[in-house]
Amino acid sequence: MRLNKLASVQTAAIESGSLRWKASAHLPTEYGQYRLHAFVDMHSGQEQIALVLGEVSGQARVLTRVHSECLTGDVFGSQRCDCGEQFKRSQQLIQARGNGIILYLRGHEGRGIGISNKVQAYDLQDTGLDTVAANLALGLPVDQRAYDDAASMLQHFEVKSIELLSNNPDKSRALTRLGIMVEAVTPLEIASNPANADYLATKKHRLGHHLSLVP
Repeated sequence: MRLNKLASVQTAAIESGSLRWKASAHLPTEYGQYRLHAFVDMHSGQEQIALVLGEVSGQARVLTRVHSECLTGDVFGSQRCDCGEQFKRSQQLIQARGNGIILYLRGHEGRGIGISNKVQAYDLQDTGLDTVAANLALGLPVDQRAYDDAASMLQHFEVKSIELLSNNPDKSRALTRLGIMVEAVTPLEIASNPANADYLATKKHRLGHHLSLVP
C-alpha cells in the first residue's frame, strides 16, 4: 500500500525546465511543522530544497523566502553576513502567517562562487577590500546566481502569486522575468553588528539592496 502510494506521488514529478521532484517528508522545526520537498536539477545535478508550511497550492500572495545557500551564516552562525538571521526570521514570519514557502537554493554560496572561493574572498576582505571588490580581485563575477530552479519550484506548488521576503530588488525582477507574479516585496532587514556593518553598507550602496538601517 505504502509503495503504491509513493509510486503514485512520484508521477507528479515536475516537468518545468530541468528540475524534477524527488521526495517529500514531514519536518518538525522550532518554527512550525513544515513539509520538506527535495528536487534535482537534471541538467546540473544540483539538489534543491523547498520548505512549505500549510496550504499554498492555488493561493495568492504566498509569503515566500528565496534563500541563497550560506554555509557560514546558516550553519556556522557567522556574523560576517545577515543570512542565518534572515533564514530564522523568515521561518518566524511564515509561522505567524500560518502558511508560506522557503526555497533554499543550493549552489548560491557566496553569490554563486562556491565555498572555497568565498573563503578566499573573505581573506581579501580582511585586508580591506569589500565583498564586491574581493570577488573581482579573484577574477570572479560579483553575482552569478540564477533563479530558474526557484521559479520551477513555485510553479510546481501552483501558487498564484507571492509576497517575497527580500531586500534585493534583483531577486524580484529575476522571478518576474521567469513568469512568477511577485505581488509584493517585504523587507527582511536584520540589524547590523560590528562584523557585518561594512558588508551591509556594500550591499546597499554597491548592490542596490533596500536597507533602511544602513547609513
